[in-house]
Amino acid sequence: GAGKGAAVGAEVRVLLGSSDHEIVDLSGSTLEAAATNIQAAIKEKSIDALILVGGDGMAHLGVNACANTDIPMAIVPAGTGNDAAEVFGMPASNPAESIRLILDGLSTPKAIDALRVSHDGVSTWALGSASAGFDALVNARANKMRWPKGPNRYYVAMLLELASFKPIKYQSVIDGKPRDFEAMLCVVSNTGVFGGGMLVVPDASVTDAKLDILLVKKMSRLKFVTIFPRVYKGTHITDRDVEIVRGSKISISASGMPIYSDGEYVGQAPFEAQVVPGALRVIAPAI
Repeated sequence: GAGKGAAVGAEVRVLLGSSDHEIVDLSGSTLEAAATNIQAAIKEKSIDALILVGGDGMAHLGVNACANTDIPMAIVPAGTGNDAAEVFGMPASNPAESIRLILDGLSTPKAIDALRVSHDGVSTWALGSASAGFDALVNARANKMRWPKGPNRYYVAMLLELASFKPIKYQSVIDGKPRDFEAMLCVVSNTGVFGGGMLVVPDASVTDAKLDILLVKKMSRLKFVTIFPRVYKGTHITDRDVEIVRGSKISISASGMPIYSDGEYVGQAPFEAQVVPGALRVIAPAI
């Protein structure tokens, strides 16, 4: 979050320090260092819950540490994109209220579905989404941009990427049924939200043991530009060229496309995504 995470982190340390709980600081100078610290703490059973401070990149780190363990995770929003915190019901720009909600919910964590993403013999976990296509290309461009800040950066990156974009040919298998298609956008979603507040699948649930696959079919660039802003309100799903398919396991091949999971680069297509019901325990008042 452009330094915001460090400032909020310092505030969170003070807030937690005034509670009755023992605090273990697992932060690191890099995401990799923090991940190593977290994994060691879980292995040594030195923590009962993991509280992360940051955005969706930090949430992605937490999911990969806590999935398939008995350690619940919570997040205090402090990133450029805070989709995970929104899904959990954590208030923006209010660390004190977030900590109050987290401490109140420590004894009653909730089990939710997680997304298992596999490619080239490597498997990672995700909370929100996995994709290989236009949105992944936009993510790659946005991650390199210094301006503008916040969610608007994604929208500007989208416009820049669209200038040379052509519909992508996909080969997929959804719950054992092959399906080939051309699309502008193909997102495998668990939470229904990604990209800094885009409601790609407004009715998605993290407790239904299903994935929602959003397909924005082949269309002109002009039409795509008019549909895209509607994603922030979830009204895009009424367009005839937008389809949502549900399933529990999907494999996707798209030649030369990067794979992005929760906004983080994880490899190159093809990939397989599978929902794992109840794999993640979270402290989330909105669920």
